[in-house]
This record gives sequence, C-alpha cells and structure tokens, in this order.
Amino acid sequence: MEIIVQKFGGTSVADAARRARVVEHIRREWHAGYGVVVVVSAMGRRGDPYATDTLLDLIGGEKTHLPPRERDLIISTGEIISACVLAEALWRSGIPSTVLTGAQAGIITTDRFNRAEISALRPVRVQEALSRGHVVVVAGFQGVSESGETTTLGRGGSDTTAAALGVALDARLIDIYTDVDGVMTADPRIAPEARPIREMTYGEVANYAYLGAKVIHPRAVELAMQKNIPIRVRGTLSDDAGTLITSASELHRPGRVRERVVTGIAQTPNVTQIKVESATVDPHLSRDVFRLMAENDISVDLINVFPRGVAYTVKAEDGPRAKALLEAHGFQPEITPGCAKVSVVGAGMAGRPGVMATIVEALVGAGIRILQSADSHTTIWVLVREAEMAEAVRVLHRQFRLDAETDAESAIRTGTGSEGTRGAKAVRQADEERVPVAVRDPKGAYGPEVTRERDGACRSEGK
Repeated sequence: MEIIVQKFGGTSVADAARRARVVEHIRREWHAGYGVVVVVSAMGRRGDPYATDTLLDLIGGEKTHLPPRERDLIISTGEIISACVLAEALWRSGIPSTVLTGAQAGIITTDRFNRAEISALRPVRVQEALSRGHVVVVAGFQGVSESGETTTLGRGGSDTTAAALGVALDARLIDIYTDVDGVMTADPRIAPEARPIREMTYGEVANYAYLGAKVIHPRAVELAMQKNIPIRVRGTLSDDAGTLITSASELHRPGRVRERVVTGIAQTPNVTQIKVESATVDPHLSRDVFRLMAENDISVDLINVFPRGVAYTVKAEDGPRAKALLEAHGFQPEITPGCAKVSVVGAGMAGRPGVMATIVEALVGAGIRILQSADSHTTIWVLVREAEMAEAVRVLHRQFRLDAETDAESAIRTGTGSEGTRGAKAVRQADEERVPVAVRDPKGAYGPEVTRERDGACRSEGK
C-alpha cells in the first residue's frame, strides 16, 4: 500500500467548518486507495481554548515557574485533543480512524524538554492501523524519550512529525496544509501582489524558511530530502495546486522548463549591525571577536571579514550585550541598531551574471541604502534600515517580476500543456524518478536505507 502523509496546522482544524474541509482532503486520498497518515497541530491560536499558547498562558506563559518537564506535559495535550476531535469527525463521515500520541506512533526523541529532537522512529502501531484500513491521526509536535518522558519538538514540531513519519513510512508524498495557498513569492502582508510559487527545490524552501517565511519548518524539509520525498504545501480551504517541493535534479531534468532566476523575497527584521575595525592589519581580530561572541552564546549572521576588521549582524536583543562585551575586551565597535535583512532566493541565480547588479540598481533607484551584503549559491542577502525593509521587499519583488506568472507556471497551475501535464503528474511520479545518492543517516534514525538527493555544488561568482 502506498502512503500519503497529510499535516494540518492549528487554523485548519480550529472550527467545525474547517474540519469538514479537512475531512474532504482525507477522504479524497483514502478513496483513491492510499494509506493516509494525518498529523495535526493544536486547534487554533492564542485565545482559542486548546491552542498551545493558550495552554502556556494557563501556567504563566514565558515567565512560568513550571519546570520544562511538566511544561511539556501540559502543552502536549493540545495536539491530543485536536487529534481526537478530528477522529470523531472522520468516524461520523464513515471513515474509520485510529488516534495515536507521538509516543504511540513510535516517535523517539532526545531528553531535551521543550526542544527535543527525533532520534529514532518505530511506527509499528501506525503500520498496524493502516493494515486495518484505518486513517491514522497522529498528535504532532511530541514524542517520548528513551526513558519514557513526554517531550515536545519546539515550534514547527508538527511539520517535523509529518516529515519524519513520511521518511520512516517511505511515503509517496507529504502534504502540508495551511492557511495560505502555498509558499508565497513574498509576505503578502508586505507585498499584496505576492502569489504562490509553483515549484521549489528543497534547498530553496529550506533557505526561505530559515530566512523568515513561516509556511513550513526547515527541519521538515531537511528530513523529506533524506529520501527525496516530495512535499506539497497547499491551502486547506482552496483547491489550488499549491507549491511542489522536490529535488533540483527533478526540477532541472531534460524537458522541463524553469524560467525563474529568483524564486522569492524574504525578510528578517530586528537586526543589529556590528563593525569592528583595526587601524592596521590584524590577523587575530576576527578570531578574537567571533570567539567572544561564541563563548557568550551570541549567534552571528551576515558575516564579512576584511584584512582590518569584520562586519556582522546579531539579533536586536543581543546588540547591547555584544557591544558591552566587545568594549570590555578593548574593541571599539560601531553599532547600527534598527536594521533588517532582505533575502533574494533562487536556485536559478547560481552562475548567472547580473543578479547582484539588478538588486543594487533597484534599491539605489528607490533611495534605499545597502549597509552590507553577502551571498550563497541560492541566496543574496542585503542589510537595510528596518524602516525601509517593507519598501525594499516590494521594490525587489517588482524588479524580478515575481507578481507575474510565467507560461510554465500557468500551465502547472491549470494542468494544461506539456508542463501542466508534467506538473499534475509530478506529485504521483516524483518518487519513481528519484536519482538518489547514497548518504546514510548517521544515526540510523529513519531506517537502514536512507538516501539523499544531492543538489551539487554551485559557484556564486556570477551573481
């Protein structure tokens, strides 16, 4: 039996009308003959009775005196309630279902409460329920340590649960249902003309998620990539095709057209820039500065190293402490608070001349000053004033014409033409067209034959 994993977020199961729509999505795949494993988040958002943040508020929120172990016990109940409520709706609709907690589903974790990591997965009871023809509804966001303690996986934990189960069960597809119609070209609250991205590589969407897009957690993408299992991000209340996430070799295989150089624009606010310089060349300055940050648990980003100094960014809340530490060790840092990082993402930019020139021309033309920049083979980052962040996102979104759908993207959305036909079939065929490179999971957590599709090295000089 082929298996599909479906994950529904908190807003997707928040009320009876939305849960009815969830049942429709489950019924469609169940009637098609697939084994269906459903992962759910806690219902709703802060203020709703069983939402995770509401449960946290019951014990004092972030200032709670409750130890981490007991905190995990209470917040894990939200997903269990959600799973049982959805299971009742399934039974009422004539679909047999079995509810499993994370522990019962065989999700074994480290013993780090509140932010545990999955160390092994033994989905025996999931497979048993599937063999009886049941839809399996798993409480996301949680697991159990080897010592038997209930643990939670941190923010995005339900995405991680779904991806881990997909890998362990060798699923054909992982569907992530959310309140938007896929991964968007930009935050629609900033750029109203943003639209769903039709196709992305694993690397693109992982970068996008790390850079501020919150549709899917990057840990989930990295897990699915281990066995090259396609992920589809879709809207719960829509029939839109959403965003298909798969390997670079699939999206760039002969016969496929990928017209985009840039896929999307992301942003990270609340950033402070720090510059430390020396009057002469000092080969030890960068070592001493970054060692000081590391020893005091301050994460650094957007790093530039020069012969006479360094420039980097930290989270805004770490800025004053970083400044004090540097001054206490004899440095004279130049601190620029109130910054934001704007990220231009696209696997098509590797080796493509002119991308950086286009970014600079667009921002300078709009009167937006670039404070710093850095790049990788799929992303170019620019640092701007936070007050200019939203306008920078809109300017770059327009400059790269991300508001306009290409012919190939239109064909994929509508299922017409050769690209559209391929797009419609991609979800069902992607696993048959894998070109795996054997990279064993070092911990053996997801089975003995875990492989990963490797995207290949790309130089970034051409940007």
